[in-house]
Amino acid sequence: MLANAGLTGDIEDSTLIPVPNTNLMMAKNIDIFTPIIDEPKIMGEIAAANVTNDVFALNVPEISGMLVFLGLKKNMPMYIAEGMFKGIRNFMENKINSKVLGGHTIYSEWPLIGGEASGFVERDKIIKKDYVKEGDKIILTKPIGNQAIMAAYRLQKNNPDLLENFNMKEIEDSIDLAVKLMITPLQNIVKAIYTFNDISFIHSMTDVSGYGLSGHLREMLQNSHLSAIIEKIPSIKLTRELAYEFGYKYDECEMPETAGGMLLSVDHEYAEEFSQRLNEEYNVKNWIIGTIDNINRPKYVRISNNAEHIEITKI
Repeated sequence: MLANAGLTGDIEDSTLIPVPNTNLMMAKNIDIFTPIIDEPKIMGEIAAANVTNDVFALNVPEISGMLVFLGLKKNMPMYIAEGMFKGIRNFMENKINSKVLGGHTIYSEWPLIGGEASGFVERDKIIKKDYVKEGDKIILTKPIGNQAIMAAYRLQKNNPDLLENFNMKEIEDSIDLAVKLMITPLQNIVKAIYTFNDISFIHSMTDVSGYGLSGHLREMLQNSHLSAIIEKIPSIKLTRELAYEFGYKYDECEMPETAGGMLLSVDHEYAEEFSQRLNEEYNVKNWIIGTIDNINRPKYVRISNNAEHIEITKI
């Protein structure tokens, strides 16, 4: 579609714009989607995380600010819009030390939330998602599964009979964890990267969102003749069962995510050290989930027949 419109180029999380007469690049991202949770303040935080994640994914250390976009139904109670604004502001100011700069609101028959975020990064500090090396280890910083879990959230409210085979306390706990993960920014991963004098050991980086874990891993392979194998699958508890029940592609790791984790391709010699630093110094849970390899099928992502499935109940 984009190619037919004359819009071509490598796939990246944000647009990079040179700042004239400097060594800086501006990273800009826009993201708008429909609300997935009824609590306005939490929905605002999720939206802010979703739009800023793509900027952090280019190794941008700070977000300069966010322009907010809301599409509201004419009869929507004002407290809902105010709550979403409060959530966005809380995330920007108190979680990533940034701010809301303005935005735009329209009337829409379908509610919409999101916006634009930007930040600056030195050219030699940019980490794209277009380069991998054979032997790289793949690191993931959030478990997968929040879309399947949030499907249970909606059913719990509208069609609870479809969940009668599940333990409701376990579902509620998994929903709480999914929400906690979605409102957790990716900035600490970037902070950890900047503690290294030489960051060239990180070959590729992206956030996991609409294309799922496998889809975004394929994006990392876009300019290579290499492949990848996923050998460990951390997921929120009940993800696999709910995915099987409601048709999500768990076995292929192709479930969409909202405000998912960071996915990194890291030189195998540095993977353990970097993983440990993330966990111990920046409180970022992470897992080495696989390897970049070469099986003569370029850009092919496969799931190991002996993949280790890890159920995550807390972070």
